[in-house]
Amino acid sequence: MSEKHLHKAHPDVIKRLKRASGHLQNVISMMEEERPCLDIAQQLHAVERAISAAKKLVVHDHLDYCLEEVASAGPAAMRSSVAEFKDITKYL
Repeated sequence: MSEKHLHKAHPDVIKRLKRASGHLQNVISMMEEERPCLDIAQQLHAVERAISAAKKLVVHDHLDYCLEEVASAGPAAMRSSVAEFKDITKYL
């Protein structure tokens, strides 16, 4: 069994995932109601964005919580590398 841990961003991630779940349920309903494809595509886009935002938040939170702790004890080059890595993750 893996170790439990709660990061400060987890409540926000949960909120974002619940929003994505709501959008997804809306997409399913729209398809069952035979709504126009443009409307469905817009809702699917909202689902993707909500999940992508949640994923980025989890990655950034992990970097802040787990890697920053290790890097802060290391040499300046390590801290700089972690900072650069955090910057590039915004392009995920």
